[in-house]
Amino acid sequence: MIYNTLHNRWLRLVAAVAGELICAVGVRLFIVPLNLYSGGLMGVCQLFRTLMQTYLDLDFGTGDIAGILYFALNIPILLFAYKTLGKHLVFKTLVCTLSYSLFYSVVPTPAVPIVDDYLTACLLGGILNGIGCGIALTCGGSGGGLDIVGLCLSKRGSRFTVGKFSLTFNVFLYAACLFLFQPEIAIYSVIYNYFSAMVLDRMHQQNVSVEALIFTRDDQDKLARFIIEKLGRGVTYWNGVGAYTGTDLHVLCVCLSKYEIEELLHTVHTIDPHAFVTVQEGVRVHGNFQRKLD
Repeated sequence: MIYNTLHNRWLRLVAAVAGELICAVGVRLFIVPLNLYSGGLMGVCQLFRTLMQTYLDLDFGTGDIAGILYFALNIPILLFAYKTLGKHLVFKTLVCTLSYSLFYSVVPTPAVPIVDDYLTACLLGGILNGIGCGIALTCGGSGGGLDIVGLCLSKRGSRFTVGKFSLTFNVFLYAACLFLFQPEIAIYSVIYNYFSAMVLDRMHQQNVSVEALIFTRDDQDKLARFIIEKLGRGVTYWNGVGAYTGTDLHVLCVCLSKYEIEELLHTVHTIDPHAFVTVQEGVRVHGNFQRKLD
């Protein structure tokens, strides 16, 4: 069952959406009731929501407009990322972002916090958010926001990685929280994000290196161009001969991250349905290998 889920495109998408539900539940049940703030783009949306409620006297009822704002801000980001990341990744990100925004908006926030202790709430919310994000990323999805911006910057040759961009952004976000609210709000928000990041790292490591060998009888140049232009990876290929059939074939070798392997497999089978690919995970790569999601 687990194998089928991880290797079937549609089951992976369903699992990614389920991961976004877990993320939303963790934030709405444990973080929002204590007026804490998520990091990244969602944290900005929560900050805007609070400012509109405080200074514009806007009443959003039992719902949370931060989810709607989050989805709206992701639209220009995904349009910006379309040419850089490709339609398949953008499509999955759009589905995950829409799912998270919907779940965040409809999951009710308890009138009285389930857990009064801030540290315990940060721990529980961080664990759920880390697990949910880990499931989504493992299944090739993404909740959007800063991950997509950072990935685009790294693919365009920027010195910013996803991690560095997110860290820099959150420094300014929590500095604003420290200025606008009580220090405890900013401090516990940072603690929540720390717990979430630790669990996410345990659930999924984006930069686990993968070596793929592609065996095809079709045009190897077309596959090589895709790998170089779309994935930004180098590729080596050589000519071989099938020992049983005696026919000529081409063997392509490429090292990439787990984040990119599904797009590679989909493209290979689109170009040559009869090709087969061997994938070896956990390869140690030394030298000029670009880590895009560290």
